[in-house]
Amino acid sequence: MNLHMNYIGGQWVPAQGGETFESRNPARPSEVLGVFQRSTNADVDAAMAAARAAQPGWADTPAPQRGLILDRVADLLEERRDDIARTIVREMGKVYAEANGFDIQAAINTARVMVGEGRRLLGQTVPSELRNKFAMVVREPIGVVGAITPWNLPILLPSWKIFPALLCGNTVVFKPAEDTPLTGIKLLEVLIDAGVPEGVVNLITGYGAEVGERFVTHPKVDMISFTGSVPTGRTIASLAGGELKKVSLELGSKNAVVVMDDAEFDLAIEGCLWGGYGTSGQRCTAGSRVVVHEAIYDRFLDAFTARVEALRLGDGLDEGSQVGPLVNAKQLDRVASYIGVGEAEGARRITGGRKLDHEMGGYFFEPTLFTNVEPTMRIAQEEIFGPVVSLLKANSFKHAIEVANATDYGLSFGIYTQDVNRVFAAIRGLHTGVVNVNSPTMGVEIGVPFGGVKNSGNGLRESGTASIDEFTELKSVMVDYSGVHRRTGVNEAATRT
Repeated sequence: MNLHMNYIGGQWVPAQGGETFESRNPARPSEVLGVFQRSTNADVDAAMAAARAAQPGWADTPAPQRGLILDRVADLLEERRDDIARTIVREMGKVYAEANGFDIQAAINTARVMVGEGRRLLGQTVPSELRNKFAMVVREPIGVVGAITPWNLPILLPSWKIFPALLCGNTVVFKPAEDTPLTGIKLLEVLIDAGVPEGVVNLITGYGAEVGERFVTHPKVDMISFTGSVPTGRTIASLAGGELKKVSLELGSKNAVVVMDDAEFDLAIEGCLWGGYGTSGQRCTAGSRVVVHEAIYDRFLDAFTARVEALRLGDGLDEGSQVGPLVNAKQLDRVASYIGVGEAEGARRITGGRKLDHEMGGYFFEPTLFTNVEPTMRIAQEEIFGPVVSLLKANSFKHAIEVANATDYGLSFGIYTQDVNRVFAAIRGLHTGVVNVNSPTMGVEIGVPFGGVKNSGNGLRESGTASIDEFTELKSVMVDYSGVHRRTGVNEAATRT
């Protein structure tokens, strides 16, 4: 049995409580991938102390040199992508093509972007209101960043947090999700082998319910970056707010795709299929609501149903698999419970809706499609986080936008149309952080910010150069080289003798 340790201060060490837990393959639950440390508050203390001790030296390292280490990180991710992709598939269940072509590639792209930012870290120069005075704004690291990441994108989301945090001169304590600790360790090994100094990145594994409060409120952590559920995000915001710590929250959503009557039909079908059922629907950007114009609703329903029913479930390492298992038994039960919820509210289940007695015993759930869904129904309001899509009908463009906006979330919405006027009206009218035109809701390019509005986040943005704002503090600097005392803001002429 492979026993894995925490990584604290440059050393692989066991948890101080002596307890461990297992990570299993959701496609084959009998397959144990490894045994991991069940960390306690004492381990949090040790990791935070190591990060705090290493931070001044790391901050003094020139940013271009920090960037060069991330360049090596990108190279190593490229070299090891097959091994890491297979680990992702075996640990959380998504299909290999997605793990390799999306998760890992996005992490590589993130590292490459951060390499360039090491030559920039742009501040600002501002014209002074006085003669012989220079005003500028420079960036400084925040300090120690606590990164808490989910299991569904176990390489991409840590890279969005850890890479820019390091580039900006911060040190990191990283807690991967308890469902994907091995993938987290694979990423940490890349960082170590790329030359990240001891103590600059530290990793503890374990359960958030057991170490989360200490992690968030620890006096040596300056910022918490969290991706996960809304209830957990609220708790973190409350705990960290009491300590006046900076908090970045990327939370859930109930994304909608609007399909207008002039949409390129086959493109919309393909996009909604991927948006709704990719990663088995286990993404905050999943397109779990599809709002279809009434003029093409019946045609869309027939074509979409046929494609959903043709999806092939199986182990993500099998070449023919298109949809993998859910991550664990708890998630399987949660998704299954929403079938009864939808039917009790009057929605019509067109296909799917059952747990599968798969030959491997995995946590497989049939891709499911509901119609006759009203915007106020729970299945149209609550994040199910599974392969369940609801079709809603709209009688006009205005009505479609209203339906799309009718939730407490606003992360990634989309529209399929060939009308440029509708495109720009949708860009303005959709209350969301990301708008996708004629493409699925899942994902953004690395060069643009990612994050949501309403219950989908607290306003900060990850990805691209926006992450530099997330992981730095601004310092205003004023250099007076006049040689005389002056009161800034007072007309200089009035101070002359």
